[in-house]
Amino acid sequence: MKKLLKEFKDFITRGNVLDLAVGMIIGAAFTAIITAVVSGILTPLINMIPIGDTGSLQVVLKDPVVDAAGTVVKEAVIMDFGAVISAVITFLITALVLFSVIKVISTAQKKADEAKEKAKKAYEDKLIAEGKLPPREEPKPEEAAAPKPTQEDLLTEIRDILAAQNKK
Repeated sequence: MKKLLKEFKDFITRGNVLDLAVGMIIGAAFTAIITAVVSGILTPLINMIPIGDTGSLQVVLKDPVVDAAGTVVKEAVIMDFGAVISAVITFLITALVLFSVIKVISTAQKKADEAKEKAKKAYEDKLIAEGKLPPREEPKPEEAAAPKPTQEDLLTEIRDILAAQNKK
């Protein structure tokens, strides 16, 4: 039992699990913001389109059941296309913003890696100049590669090899 608890503790305290948890929490908060933008700003703009509001984009499949007193006994069955449209808009905005954030982070990471590599090379150059490191061997230019054989040359070679094997 102690071994299982230790393994669980090691799993939970791993960096990637904690990063995932933080990402989930931030994602939930971000989704709330995007949902508010869609429902508070975009949905009213969509509702200004002459087809009517997204709330009117519904189909009543079964009317509600009402008793003699006017109390609803059974709710109506409704297909709500407006809610689907709002959800799709929310998804697309979330995906676009997430793509933008990842793109910015990726670009920044790439620039940081390039700067790190440049600083490392400059430091190595300094050490070489001070004689603390041996000079770098410059890459030797490759000898001129033989021209790439054509398809006809390859087929001729294969034919000759097969002919030689058949004579044996």
